[in-house]
Amino acid sequence: MTAPLADIQTEADIKTLVDSFYDKVNQDDLLAPIFNGVAHVNWAAHLPAMYDFWSSLLLGTSRYRGRPFPKHLPLPVDATHFQRWLNLFYATVEENFAGPNADQAKVRALNIATMFEYRIRKYNSLSIL
Repeated sequence: MTAPLADIQTEADIKTLVDSFYDKVNQDDLLAPIFNGVAHVNWAAHLPAMYDFWSSLLLGTSRYRGRPFPKHLPLPVDATHFQRWLNLFYATVEENFAGPNADQAKVRALNIATMFEYRIRKYNSLSIL
């Protein structure tokens, strides 16, 4: 019998979540080309920003100071990309954590993916006109 998973409670947990998730992203045939070939993500800068982002959302640290959406607007992504992002995120959470903060991480990710996809789709439909 395996031990039950712990909830997301510490900065080390946030780092595990973010690092494990982006390991999956970097191995994904759909997302890796967007992150690395189109956006040219600087991982040394991006990962600490994502630690701050998820720490702020899940642990209430208020460390994140940024506007994530504008960086995503010019990317050639659609609902398929956001669904894959969400699936990888959910899998990462479920492999590593269980509890209220883990559940909240999935809710927050769903909200982010839904809003970003909607706003990008709306922007692109207006750009065509």
